[in-house]
Amino acid sequence: MENNSKSKIMSSLFWKFAERIGAQSVNLIVSIALARILSPEDYGAVALITIFITICNVFVEHGFGTALIQKKDADDLDFSSVFYCNILVSTILYIIIFLLSPLIASFYGMPELTLIIRVLGISILIAGLKSIQNAYVSRKMIFKKFFISTSVGTIGSAFIGIWMAYHGYGVWALVTQQLFNTTVDTLMLWITVRWRPILKFSMQRIKELFRFGWKMLCSALIETIYNELYGLAIGKIYNSESLAYYNKGNQFPNIITENINGSISSVMLPALSNEQEDKNKVKSMMSRAIKTSSFILFPMMVGLAVVAEPLVRLLLTDKWLPAVPLMQLLCFSYIFWPIHTINLQAISAMGRSDIYLKLEIIKKVIGVIALIISCPFGVTVMVIMKIVTSVISTFINSYPNKKLLNYSFKEQLKDILPAFFISMVMGAIIFIMGKIIDVALMTPLKLFLYLLFDVLIGAIIYTGLAYLLKFESLTYLLNSLKNKLRNIGIDKQQ
Repeated sequence: MENNSKSKIMSSLFWKFAERIGAQSVNLIVSIALARILSPEDYGAVALITIFITICNVFVEHGFGTALIQKKDADDLDFSSVFYCNILVSTILYIIIFLLSPLIASFYGMPELTLIIRVLGISILIAGLKSIQNAYVSRKMIFKKFFISTSVGTIGSAFIGIWMAYHGYGVWALVTQQLFNTTVDTLMLWITVRWRPILKFSMQRIKELFRFGWKMLCSALIETIYNELYGLAIGKIYNSESLAYYNKGNQFPNIITENINGSISSVMLPALSNEQEDKNKVKSMMSRAIKTSSFILFPMMVGLAVVAEPLVRLLLTDKWLPAVPLMQLLCFSYIFWPIHTINLQAISAMGRSDIYLKLEIIKKVIGVIALIISCPFGVTVMVIMKIVTSVISTFINSYPNKKLLNYSFKEQLKDILPAFFISMVMGAIIFIMGKIIDVALMTPLKLFLYLLFDVLIGAIIYTGLAYLLKFESLTYLLNSLKNKLRNIGIDKQQ
């Protein structure tokens, strides 16, 4: 039984990771292509709109969805009731943002935003149809279907976005690409995932789910608004160009973090929820997840910070160089996300949404104070304060699990520090090597070869040190990969 559970978790992690890698890789290619064609101002305009859309989507995608995953005996009546509720909520939200769009455009002094907000806001309605399927996929841990569904929309939107940008559609290339991606993803998810709502609605079930879900909704809303506050503040206090540099600096570390940490956390919530009555098992699973995600994420964040300048010069061109120092700093704001996320997933899986909400309020009060203090001193200082609050939040998130699961902050640090140490050694070596060469004088081909060399040397140093020091995470990952490849081979033979 335990082996089956481990196999299901590893299979889910494989397909979720494959989905994130596939989708984010294509999106990254599209983003690079569009960034070379479009101006930072175009990116800044869409970034402002996306902030408001993202906040609205929280009401549809969180709360009830998390409650459905956490509830051990959720049935079709639960799912159908939430589905109809989400449709109503998404419709109301779209009407609100449609009516408020002229005020938003006026606030930022950009009248052209009105129409763009109303068009891109259609994605809120689509989210109402997609969110319940996402919850069903997570509940059943059938992430292979999610991989298939998202691939079609991602690839199709890539061609449309690049074609429109090349033919001079400007900001509408970004709008169309995002809207097309969301629409096709949702359509394919409804085709591949066979769940359909029944013609029944239970207010009693909604109330039961709401008792858990409202705290998760508030937590997600606080988290999202706080994260988007940086964009809102930069766009208002400075300009859309500064916001574009911040977003582009954030994009690369965010993609890496979402692919690794996001994949693990998506699988860990249902997995931990299934074991919520066995605290020792939950602690063991948490420790494994933190070690594994940190072992993978740390060298990537440190490595990205070291090679940020040649990477931006090669992929985005020199017009995006102001994003380089922001990217380097943001790498270190993301580096402790495995501890953040997995601690919160464990608290959620144990049904303690009350603790979850309290933690979010405490962290965000600290974060908002830091943001207010740093705003007058420029975007760079704002990002530095983001690193400081990230470190503080690491301790805050881990604190309750000392009592809930007997898994203290000290134990968690012990689990991640070895990977952090060899990542910094690897980064220092690559940094010293980079000081010998002036990348500003390199041709694109030389930049590419230089980056390839850095990645290979960094990988050899990191895995070599992990092997010599006999890191358990390296052995675990290699064995898991071997088992997955063996299972794929068996499936093909059958």
